Amino acid sequence: MQAIELKYNEQGLIACIVQDVDSCAVLMMAWMNEEALRLTLEQRSMWFWSRSRNELWHKGATSKNTQELVELRYDCDADTLLALVKPQGPACHTGEVSCFFRTLS
Repeated sequence: MQAIELKYNEQGLIACIVQDVDSCAVLMMAWMNEEALRLTLEQRSMWFWSRSRNELWHKGATSKNTQELVELRYDCDADTLLALVKPQGPACHTGEVSCFFRTLS
């Protein structure tokens, strides 16, 4: 396996789109740092970096709405991740299945 050089932003973060592996619904977007990525790959469960709290968070640690990692992909520029997951409950803190439940136009 070749080494992959992911491109983190100036804050040391990379965007991660989370998609339901079965329905293909886009569930959420969150940020990861290197530690969140390492924990996600090791535990096969989603970890992110909270910019507002300035700390790691394990998706579902409080809500029990975990996301089991099936596959983690990266885009052609190596600056965005796509996590294919099996969700256990809604992704959004509002209780919606997806964070993308509102329509702009």
